[in-house]
Amino acid sequence: MTILRLRGREFRPGEFAIMAVVNRTPDSFFDKGRTYGFAAALEAVDGAVEGGADIVDIGGVKAGPGDEVDPAEEIRRVADLVAAVRERHPDLIISVDTWRAEVGEVVAEAGADLLNDTWGGVDPDLAHVAAAHGTGLVCAHAGRVAPRTRPHRVGYADVVADVIGYTVDLAERAVAAGVARESVLIDPAHDFGKNTYHSLEVSRRLDEMVATGWPVLVAVSNKDFVGETLGGLPVTERHAGTMATLAVSAWQGARVFRVHDAASARAALAVVTALRGGL
Repeated sequence: MTILRLRGREFRPGEFAIMAVVNRTPDSFFDKGRTYGFAAALEAVDGAVEGGADIVDIGGVKAGPGDEVDPAEEIRRVADLVAAVRERHPDLIISVDTWRAEVGEVVAEAGADLLNDTWGGVDPDLAHVAAAHGTGLVCAHAGRVAPRTRPHRVGYADVVADVIGYTVDLAERAVAAGVARESVLIDPAHDFGKNTYHSLEVSRRLDEMVATGWPVLVAVSNKDFVGETLGGLPVTERHAGTMATLAVSAWQGARVFRVHDAASARAALAVVTALRGGL
C-alpha cells in the first residue's frame, strides 16, 4: 500500500490525516457563510490547526446549486487566503477544493500543496497543473455529472465497481501526466452523483477501494446521506452519525478524513487506532 506524501510529510498505512474544511463561501450548506469573511476564515484555519488538523481544505464555491461563481471570483475568494495561511502556518498542508485548472494554477503559486478535485476530472488540465507545480491531487467520483448539479434518479449496476474503476483511471492518468504517485488520493465522493443508498453502499464496501492500494480520502462530514439515514436529521444534528461513519471508514483502511470538526475527528480516530492495536 502506498505511502502518502504531501509537503514533505509521510502518512503510512494505518496512519490517519485530518483534513479540516474552511469555506470562503457565503452559502455553504454547513456554516451558512460563517467563514466567508477573510478574518473569519483565517481564524477558522487557526482553530482547525489547534484541533489537530494535518490538512486544511479551502473552498471558494459551494458544492450544491446556487449563485454562479466564475473563476475570477473563485480566485478572489481563495488565493489570498492560501497565501496568508502559508505565511501563518509554514508546515501546514494546504488543500484547495476546485475543479478548475486556472484556479489550481493560481493557488498552487500561492502555496497550495494539494488540489482537491471533488467533481471528478471535468477539467483534465487540472492534473497537468498539479504535475507542473508538484502538488498532490484528489481524484474523485462524482457520477460524471456537471459541477454543482444534482442528478435525478441516478443509477449504477454496481456503484462501488463504478467508483473504483473511475477513480483509479483518473489516478493513473494523473500519474501519467506527471503527478507523483505518492501524492495522489482517490475519493468516492459520498453524495456527489449518488443517493443515500449509494453512499451507504460505498461506506460498507470501502475496503474494496482501499484494496486498490491508492490512499483513500473520505468526505462524509454532516452530509445528506448521514441525515437521511438517521431519519431526516438536519445538518446541525448529524455529528454522531458523522463520527460513526468516520470510524467505520478508518477501520476499513481510509487514510484522509475531510471534516468540519477536526478535534472530534482526531479523538474518534485515536480510538480506532487503539482498537486496532496501534497504541
